[in-house]
Amino acid sequence: MAHKSFHSLSSITLLALLLAAGCGQGTSSGPSDQTQSPAGSAVPLQGESPSGDAAAAETPLTLTFFVNGINLSATEFRLMVEEPTKRKFPHITIERLAPPQGTGLPELIASGQIPDIIYASAGTYYQLRDLELDYRLDDLIAEQQFDASRIKPHILASLKAYSENGDSLYALPFNDNDTILYYNKDIFDKFGVPYPSDEQMTWEEALALGRQLTRTDNGVQYIGLEVASGPAHLQSSLALGTLDPETGEAVVHTPEWQKVFEFQKQVFDVPGTIQGETYLYNKDSFITDRILAMRPSYIANMVGTLEELRQQGDPINWDIAPVPNFPEALGISKEVNIHSLYIASQSKHKEQAFQVIAHILSDEVQTILSRNGRLPAIAGDAIERQFGADVPDLQGKNIDNIFKARGVQLHKPHEYEAQVAKYVTEAYRSLALGGVDVNTALRKLEENINAEVTRLRATDAK
Repeated sequence: MAHKSFHSLSSITLLALLLAAGCGQGTSSGPSDQTQSPAGSAVPLQGESPSGDAAAAETPLTLTFFVNGINLSATEFRLMVEEPTKRKFPHITIERLAPPQGTGLPELIASGQIPDIIYASAGTYYQLRDLELDYRLDDLIAEQQFDASRIKPHILASLKAYSENGDSLYALPFNDNDTILYYNKDIFDKFGVPYPSDEQMTWEEALALGRQLTRTDNGVQYIGLEVASGPAHLQSSLALGTLDPETGEAVVHTPEWQKVFEFQKQVFDVPGTIQGETYLYNKDSFITDRILAMRPSYIANMVGTLEELRQQGDPINWDIAPVPNFPEALGISKEVNIHSLYIASQSKHKEQAFQVIAHILSDEVQTILSRNGRLPAIAGDAIERQFGADVPDLQGKNIDNIFKARGVQLHKPHEYEAQVAKYVTEAYRSLALGGVDVNTALRKLEENINAEVTRLRATDAK
């Protein structure tokens, strides 16, 4: 497959890297005693590369680690990457690349900085491929006897789906990342509305609750329910793609997409929801402005920020409920969001980089992740149930509600999905502000997507 030129890529900025919106920060630098390897033990923990016991005698080495536009706070990097690596491999130093704001992967590579390890979303695979940075991990997995079957099946299958035949791995997961419903208890208390149920609601039930909270008080407009700070959130409830994975044609004029758009239109139609040009409410509406009563969001997107607010003496009185879904999908939260680890094809230290990644997926380090507010990527109830134990702001929260609706495998991706997502955003805007009905919005969406795919194919053929 031909590689695209840089001008066809959307630059992914590092704004998230510079924000204090980290997630899962805690007070402990390690897991419970039961999960640490005994002092002096020569037996590697489950999932680790068997190398490393002689690491102290190795030549000192620095590996660079680039965070590509998704959350990983400085505290998380220290607890979950830097310190565990140094304990296991004393000769390896992990250096976090921190290029100027606005620098994405294309700019970084153009400047001559090639990271050894890239921390990014699963969908970043296509950008890495186009930059000729993709590197198949299968040989290293075999050589270092890494047991990939320990990874949660839906995560493993999602990552393999990015390979040409669906049987190779170009990335390994850092963590699992389910979606939960965050709610501000103070807003519920202000208006005398009962808190969300500890059982998973349908979207219709959540909207009925949200209508009671979308009101003005002392000149402040409160919003009961935010469904989609970005369009992908609601469509992910039903694991919907925008393109046929084989043909690249738009697949948005379907009963499932109709259901998504009709429900989103109901949300927009709640009096008070649309304020001028504002019709979607983001993280700041919950965290900073504190006008949003219920926000469905990923665990890794919010937990760390809420803990930081507590540390700063400005906590929010919040709790957790299972994220709502459509009636036919109860028990599911949405498609899994996988924070992934790639090895750059141009890295000169691929074996050592893989050893670091394998160690991050060990029981020991996955326990650190879990206890500090990140769901583990490996299967195992004992580690998963330690979630949040070292995050003070999670104490007393309804942690069990996280496990009542779980993520599912990603829909089979098409390489152009990221490029056509902007048309879904436009369609949502037309529903909110353009006076457009659902059928018209979907028809226009289909036309726009197909036209863009035609244009992209022509560009790639040059």
